Amino acid sequence: MSVRSDETFPERASVDYDSCVARVLHIEDDPHSRRLVSKLLLRAGHEVFETESGLEGIRMARRVQPELVLVDINVPDLDGYEVTLRLRSMRELDGVPIVAITAEGDRQTSLAVGANGFVTKPIDARRFAEQVAGFLRGHRESADETGETKLREQSQRIVEHLERKVVELAAANERLEELARLRREFLQNVSHELATPMTPVVGYLKLLLDEELGPLTDLQRKCLGSIERSTRRLRSVTDTLLDVSALESGRMHYFERDYDFADVARRALAQVRESLPDERLTWRIGAMEGPLPGRGDPDKLRRAIVHVLDNAAKFTPRGGTIAVEVARVGAWHELRVADGGPGIAPNAQERIFEPFYQVDGSVTRAHGGVGLGLAFARRVTEALGGQIELVSPPNAPVVGEQLGGTLVKLRLPASGA
Repeated sequence: MSVRSDETFPERASVDYDSCVARVLHIEDDPHSRRLVSKLLLRAGHEVFETESGLEGIRMARRVQPELVLVDINVPDLDGYEVTLRLRSMRELDGVPIVAITAEGDRQTSLAVGANGFVTKPIDARRFAEQVAGFLRGHRESADETGETKLREQSQRIVEHLERKVVELAAANERLEELARLRREFLQNVSHELATPMTPVVGYLKLLLDEELGPLTDLQRKCLGSIERSTRRLRSVTDTLLDVSALESGRMHYFERDYDFADVARRALAQVRESLPDERLTWRIGAMEGPLPGRGDPDKLRRAIVHVLDNAAKFTPRGGTIAVEVARVGAWHELRVADGGPGIAPNAQERIFEPFYQVDGSVTRAHGGVGLGLAFARRVTEALGGQIELVSPPNAPVVGEQLGGTLVKLRLPASGA
């Protein structure tokens, strides 16, 4: 019987010693041994919980509060001695028998670190259930005069084990830092390599569409229009890559000037709506009347709001609704954007603001993008002294619309507040 992480269990009750039926936790990495032990214990009427690692065994013991623990000495991550020491320190397991069950472990060491018994592999299937019943009835083994020496030796081995782990973690951390540096450099180089050829492409497209290089036929204008839309999309992705690269390398510069929060939100909304077909979505726009004075970098703020709006538009199905409003809330100016999309699962709501993270990152996903827009929006908002919050599904109506997708709140301090 396995245990889900979200399961809860009643507090450990007194064992029925007459029938010797108990809740047993078995910590063992060998599936064959788990199957055999489970079969024998279930036949005897016990309730069995299994796990294959020491760390998970400790977590499971806290959840299921067993009446007896069987632990293999050679489980991965923490070995059986370390697991026994940790279990023995848990108040909720006071008085619970812990039995070491192994082929190669040391009996005296097992008893010295807190085990109450020792069963040698291969187990005797004819006697095993009775051995377990004996421990449940109160049978205990104790270490002999060598126990203190064994405990000291095991403590030294644990210290050495921790030393090795610290060295491994330090080396892994250095490697992660190096990979992060390489990622920043790669992002920076790719961004610039993409941006450089974009400048003449955009320039010549404008010359062609303005017919400064000669008149166009209707078919040519239609083709160039399609190219121009695709180029604009590529330019947007490239600009976002450049922005995130600047943020990660600390090269993003912010200006300090007065602005009207409502006016910045209006311009961002107009930019996003201009790029979408009129019939694609229904927009519910609340009052955006100013002035709502703020101080900071209005251009960076506008781009952050564009990303929030663009994300809402991307995940709202055709014919769906997006509601947008701006308001003064105490000492803050707040933009609220609610969409009618599928929403975001609770376990993804915090990660959605991480660079490159997407709920569906496969190449067959239904929505485009590279997972940088909301990361940029959060970092800019926080750099300007504000906050950004995501709620899915929305916990309040926006412009009178109670939508079922996601609500994003972007707030910045009001000037003089």
